[in-house]
Amino acid sequence: MRLQLTFASVLLTIGWTLGAPDGVDLAKPEDRTDHWSFKPLAQFKADQNIDAFIEKKLIDNGLTMSPAADRLTWIRRVYFDLIGLPPSPEQVTAFLTDTDSGGHERVVNQLLASPRYGERWAQHWLDVVRYADTHGFEVNTPRPNAWPYRDYVIAAFNNDTPFDQFIREQLAGDQFRKDAGTGFLVTAARLLPGQIGKDAASMRLARQDELGEIVINTSEAFLGLSVGCARCHNHKFDAISAKDYYSMQAFFAGVSYGDRPIQSPESEALNKQKEELKSRVREIDRAVAGLVPLARSGVERPPVNALLNVERFAPVKARKVRFTIQKTNLYEPCIDELEVFDSQGNNIALASLDVARSASGSKVEANRHQLEFINDGKFGNTHSWMCSEKTGWVILEFPTEHTIDRIAWARDRDGKYTDRLALEYVIEVTDDSENWQVVADSTDRRSVINIVNGIVDPGPGRTGNNVFENAFDGDIGTMTFTTNSGSESAPQRSLLALEEGAVHNLSRIRINDIAGNDNNGRMKQITVRVTTDPDADLTARTYSDVTHLSVKMFSGDADPLPNIVITSNTIEHLDTTHDGFYSIVFDPVPGATGIELEWVNEGKFKHWALREIEACSSSPEEPINQTGITTLDSEQQAKSKSLLQEKKNIESRLKEFSKSRTVFGGIFGKPDPVHILNRGDAEQPKEEVAPTVLSALGNLSLSKDAPEAKRRLALANWIANPKNPLTARVAVNRIWQGHFGIGIVETANDFGRIGADPSHPELLDWLATEFIHSGWSVKYLHRLIVLSDTYRQSEQIVAHANDKDTEVRLLWRFPTRRLEAEGIRDAMLAVSGRLNLKTGGPGFNLFSSRGGLSGFPPISKFKGDGLRRMIYAHKIRMEPDSVFGAFDCPDAGQSVSRRRQSTTPIQALNLFNSEFTIDESKALAKRIREDSGEKVPAQVARAYWLAYGRDPQPDELADAESVVRQHGLITLCRAIFNSNEFLFIP
Repeated sequence: MRLQLTFASVLLTIGWTLGAPDGVDLAKPEDRTDHWSFKPLAQFKADQNIDAFIEKKLIDNGLTMSPAADRLTWIRRVYFDLIGLPPSPEQVTAFLTDTDSGGHERVVNQLLASPRYGERWAQHWLDVVRYADTHGFEVNTPRPNAWPYRDYVIAAFNNDTPFDQFIREQLAGDQFRKDAGTGFLVTAARLLPGQIGKDAASMRLARQDELGEIVINTSEAFLGLSVGCARCHNHKFDAISAKDYYSMQAFFAGVSYGDRPIQSPESEALNKQKEELKSRVREIDRAVAGLVPLARSGVERPPVNALLNVERFAPVKARKVRFTIQKTNLYEPCIDELEVFDSQGNNIALASLDVARSASGSKVEANRHQLEFINDGKFGNTHSWMCSEKTGWVILEFPTEHTIDRIAWARDRDGKYTDRLALEYVIEVTDDSENWQVVADSTDRRSVINIVNGIVDPGPGRTGNNVFENAFDGDIGTMTFTTNSGSESAPQRSLLALEEGAVHNLSRIRINDIAGNDNNGRMKQITVRVTTDPDADLTARTYSDVTHLSVKMFSGDADPLPNIVITSNTIEHLDTTHDGFYSIVFDPVPGATGIELEWVNEGKFKHWALREIEACSSSPEEPINQTGITTLDSEQQAKSKSLLQEKKNIESRLKEFSKSRTVFGGIFGKPDPVHILNRGDAEQPKEEVAPTVLSALGNLSLSKDAPEAKRRLALANWIANPKNPLTARVAVNRIWQGHFGIGIVETANDFGRIGADPSHPELLDWLATEFIHSGWSVKYLHRLIVLSDTYRQSEQIVAHANDKDTEVRLLWRFPTRRLEAEGIRDAMLAVSGRLNLKTGGPGFNLFSSRGGLSGFPPISKFKGDGLRRMIYAHKIRMEPDSVFGAFDCPDAGQSVSRRRQSTTPIQALNLFNSEFTIDESKALAKRIREDSGEKVPAQVARAYWLAYGRDPQPDELADAESVVRQHGLITLCRAIFNSNEFLFIP
């Protein structure tokens, strides 16, 4: 018989019931949807209340409620529960002397209106969603923009945001101008791109992990279901299939981890201005493009630039454009928006104009670097195309033939990234005949070598706007370098180091100077030398004369043209009276590592100013020993300068706009197809699924091509629907748990079949119904609970009741509990008088580093922001605070639906011996002396009122006075901070 029962229990465990005692063949699958939490909320009479449900259960078990707690106990209890801080002596006194009816209600309303309330109640939600300010795993890199989500949660509680809207804002806050709310989606740990294998399989696995964490967060936080258990197979216990899991995942298929700008009415106005400014920049680019040389015209063109490149050519008919990249400065090539302009100046390459695209191969990352981003009309790295190899091509095909005369392209229009820039390329077009012709390439682009360092010898160098770095900062603008006064006997020597790690074939130096005037003399001589010496000390390198020196080009507004005399490696009599560009050409120097320029100025105490020095390499066929002149006419040059200055001013404003707040709240892009994965293996895809809610709870389904935002919003609306049987139950259970230490359902994150049954199922449903009818008001529930007789009970233990219900699940008394870690720290600061009530913003440091492999040395002494409430600390994932982490403080590794309360020796040691406790004890002692003077009895009385809100008993007074006289007031304060009356909610 025992064997038969054991076998039957196994069958029951896996979801089968026996149809007959020995009829295994008659076994039938159990209906797993037949579970209390999946059923609709029960209906109740209008006159029900919390106490009626509690009393009925107590009577059924032969128990009764305990007497009401005294007023001091209640006010301390409700203060800690609602705002996480103790009442001040003045607040206690005011309540104890308030004999008018409604005193309790007034206290509750004041606490719920306090900004401290949101700080207290946000903490539980952050535990559930695993909030942290670092990414986790080995490197644990900081997330500098995670904190807006923390502030959003605090504000939502303070504003009593209806809980159904709270759900919508966390899943689809971008649709409600609540961008910080979607930080919920990406609170879990994640691997950074550098920590993921470069092979496609590793990236697919990492992507599945990311999406899996979003599904887990959503299902556990809002539905109280462990949907994540169905990733590899059907859920072993609940009515959740693997298809359910991947159908839920499809709602988030367009979400990836990352920062996103926070939208607001103010930011929308800024964005409008930004778009207007960007439009003007594009107009300027078109105007300036008309002033630059045509491609392949025999005139040297500027070097390629990561920010923008313009290819201008004679009008040509085009049905297709092919851009072939032959070499980059680093890694696989990346193009941010390929624009093709017709003769009227219209960009005809936009995807919205049905322009097709193809490529030799694309290196796809989730929601970035996709082929469709190359002509989507959006700028920036996240909307760029990346080739899968170090060379490759991309083709744009127009619906009809167009006449085009200009193409614009860039590496990153936002100017953040300069790698992956195409240095050698060919651009071809073809009409309907399919005969390709080259319209532009890189052969006539000036090739600039990066200058990374420089010194002036002899010094001292100039300061202010005239420092030497301005001569090689890459910006031919108003910031100039001005030479020290040189002479024939003491020429100025300027040394420049070229970029390391590449072999440079240096053959040209371009100099952009500013003409002399009455105060600045003209340049008399420039002597050029080059080094191949790798010595780090520029002055220690050996520099050699260049050969076949010439001035190949001059451009500017010089009139008359300069008189140039060249002797060996020296240029003499550069007697210009206006701005100008000089291209100094010489025989190529392979392996060049640096340049020496020796300046001699005319006259005594004269200076020479220049805007920029460029080191260039030339194509092998370029002629030498030649003096050439190319120039724009004065009218064109004036127009070009004016436009470029306007563009520079606009870009400065755009940089200011870019400093607007961002949140680590997810990046939203085109959803990827989602397939059921065999055994959860990303390499074994099976059938594709559409976004669909859990089959046991509904039938809402979207099409496979549903837009990204619509998916999240549809899921949020389904979860927040009052008819969803789980949402309200799960929410009110969390609130109940916050007041009594344990929920009506003990397993707050699991309302499934292996979760705990509710201790008071009718009460749970009644609270859920009241919650919905109140407009999903969390503060309404708080009032119901803390003003009930159940909550007001004494915490005193009654022997016979304790024997029947040791865990106080039936609530025959108030179940006292220790303060949480944050509550202990905050209460110590409040009592010592040092609590900083500054709200919001980036967190303060508990450790001297914020992330990385160097570890997290704890900070032991705090001041300023370090004295804020602990919820505002920069939270390091998997690294508990050195003092208060011992008090069961979650480390954000896993969702914590309920904090367990352990008792360990390290807690007592930390709380008595830590520098934090000692510092706060000193601060409390100082406050007591300032309040009560030097008489010991008065000091003890004040200490008790600050810490406990009461006078000491006679025996307490005697003992405390003895401690103060023998060991000092600071020792008494340390003892108070370690006392149960201070550490426990009464």
